Amino acid sequence: MSSTPDRPPLKWSTQFDVLPPEATPPLRGDKIILPPSALEQLLSAATVTVSNISQPATANFDPYNPYSFAAERHAREQMVEQQQNLPHPLTFRLVNPANGRIVFAGIREFSAAENVVGLSSFLRQSLGFGGEKGPEEVSGIDHDMEVNRSGVQEADGTFPRLTVHVQEIPKGTYVKLRPLEAGYDPEDWKALLEQYLRDNYTTLTNGEVLAVPAGKEVFRFLVDGLKPNQEAISLVDTDLEVDIEPLNEDQARENLQKLVQKSKRAPGTSEGSSAGGTVDANTNDTGQVRPGEYVDYSLEQWDKGRDLEFELTALDNDKDIDLFVSPFGANHRSKPREEEFVFGDFSSRATKRVKIRHTNADLDNAEALWMSVRGYGESDRDAQGQAPLQYNFRVSSIDGLSISNQDDTTMNDDEPIGPDEERCTNCHQAVPKRTMFLHQNFCLRNNILCPHCHLVYQKSSSEWQNHWHCPHDSFHGNTLSSHTKHDSLMHTSRSCPSCDYEAANTPDLAHHRTTTCPGKLILCQFCHLQVPQQGSEDPSSDSAEVILSGLTPHELSDGARTTECHICSKIVRLRDMSTHLKHHDLQRLSRSKPRLCGNVNCGRTLDGVNKGGEVKVKGPRNDLGVCDVCFGPLYVTMYDPDGKALRRRVERKYLTQLLTGCGQSWCRNGYCKTGRRNTGTAAESQSTSSKEALAMIKPILEGLKEGNVPMHFCTDEASQKRRCLAEMVAAEGDQSRKGKAKERQNMTENSGYEPEWCVASLEATGGDLDKARGWLRDFAPTRAEAAK
Repeated sequence: MSSTPDRPPLKWSTQFDVLPPEATPPLRGDKIILPPSALEQLLSAATVTVSNISQPATANFDPYNPYSFAAERHAREQMVEQQQNLPHPLTFRLVNPANGRIVFAGIREFSAAENVVGLSSFLRQSLGFGGEKGPEEVSGIDHDMEVNRSGVQEADGTFPRLTVHVQEIPKGTYVKLRPLEAGYDPEDWKALLEQYLRDNYTTLTNGEVLAVPAGKEVFRFLVDGLKPNQEAISLVDTDLEVDIEPLNEDQARENLQKLVQKSKRAPGTSEGSSAGGTVDANTNDTGQVRPGEYVDYSLEQWDKGRDLEFELTALDNDKDIDLFVSPFGANHRSKPREEEFVFGDFSSRATKRVKIRHTNADLDNAEALWMSVRGYGESDRDAQGQAPLQYNFRVSSIDGLSISNQDDTTMNDDEPIGPDEERCTNCHQAVPKRTMFLHQNFCLRNNILCPHCHLVYQKSSSEWQNHWHCPHDSFHGNTLSSHTKHDSLMHTSRSCPSCDYEAANTPDLAHHRTTTCPGKLILCQFCHLQVPQQGSEDPSSDSAEVILSGLTPHELSDGARTTECHICSKIVRLRDMSTHLKHHDLQRLSRSKPRLCGNVNCGRTLDGVNKGGEVKVKGPRNDLGVCDVCFGPLYVTMYDPDGKALRRRVERKYLTQLLTGCGQSWCRNGYCKTGRRNTGTAAESQSTSSKEALAMIKPILEGLKEGNVPMHFCTDEASQKRRCLAEMVAAEGDQSRKGKAKERQNMTENSGYEPEWCVASLEATGGDLDKARGWLRDFAPTRAEAAK
């Protein structure tokens, strides 16, 4: 037993009556249910007094002074804390006093009635209480039980007793398992074992038997070695090394033989099924499949505006091969199988067809289509020695197909006949009139017409001897195996392995497992994991909230978690995030476009923006239409109603730039001596004369009289850099409009923004290009959106 260094070992034990199986809630693995009073007793037993006082609690403490000693004692009592700290995980040691059997268990919940304990079927078998067998129970192991095996009351009206001790056990590092049957392959049980232990077990007890269900098959393992504790280990938050060893040499030898045989029949080998793989919408392929196995194909790309037809033909008419098709997407993650498919054809015809219209609702949001070819075998044992079944598989994409699976062998009496022909009353074939007498004598003597399907058979043929029609539907066939298959699939009730649903037949079960079954696998849009659509603690699948939300029960429960909106930093539920972001889209589309500074070299706006996308539209700033930073050198406190003084200051500003220059190495201003030299417009030794400068300035000054004209003032390096980056981002949208349609679809979301928004994004993010692109996506409308 282990314990944390700051807490002494937890000690608690008591005896309970064992609930009978019919009164116990469904439990799996090693879980138990205790009464609420047990939790109160555990918390009381876990109360720890903590006192880490190493120094005197009072300033004037004198151990020889009774007054200061009393004050010190009172202060220490106030500083003592009591903590209730239960170990994690909480594990128990269960003992059956009648036979001495011991097993460790984890807690499920504290909801049982007083003085009783609920046990899973695994714990009942391990402790010798018997009861109904669950999926993890093992037959064929003699426990020599001497107590009540039925799990019900004793003859005197009492229930069997169980002693429960709380006991901490160390985290496991190693476990050795021995399979109870030969032929287990690591690729079969490895993932199943990991998931089953994680979902159902808190502990492992040495000597117990694990039964891991895998569909119709159950893998059984004996726990035959644990580390670091030989008695039991904990499985919570630990990396466990698993070693698989056979029970004896005979089983090891049999394992090797089965693995060798399995390798010979591996997919892709001459004796095994075909490997399958990805196909296109115009595939015509041949392959083979062993009876009882599946060959899986996937169709990932097809024309969504055309219908699809899948055709499977058995090359040997005596063999039966089935075809199943299922869409693969977020709401359906399983490959099509006999008891889990959306579209299928398992009739008795040699050619199976599945036809799907492009308007079918099952294809909505489908990422791909999975097709499975199954070789039918009457039993798995008989299928082991049979040769692979040969088939031809064809996929075609066509327009306006006729959704009909009419039997190709059905005779058509409406076919036109010639003027010299007439139709035989027995076989309904067109026969020349001159030979009709001879034909009918031969036909009536050797052939017979089925009155139900109107097919003609030879009276002595095996097809007619084994010909059958189902009295409950329109299916028919010519072999005993097809009759057995039809009764098994269409007229035999099936139980869903994931819930309590009882289906009348296999198609009914397949529909249930691909629609409303709680165990249907989906890709959760919130946790991005492949999970069942409805867990044990999820809302009911038929609740009003599930129906109105359009989510699966798991997504409705998982979507209740909250996260922070990356735009407004508000805390929003995951399932409400899409609606929340739509509000941001409405705000983004309704925002007024910011006004740029009239200085073509400046990377600022007149109104100002913030990181949250807010644009505060203000009135005119000045007569030049530039920002306050650019207008600052021209500002004077004088009355100038006609703007003559302002134009003179602008003229002096331009003359200073053109004749003297700003002297900054980053300047790229075409109306600045330094900028012209930096850009190569003017040579180093060449200077602009006053006459040339006045000629360049004259159009700008004349434009000031009529209204705002672009200014060309020198600015700081950061502002000029932002303006250059903004022009680059805006040009990306211009190039995307010129490119091809497919290339436009591949452009990033930030392309196609007006220059005003590009300048505002760089101003709000301090010139960071990556952050500016994100700002545009969150707060700025694109050109296409603004044009609507």
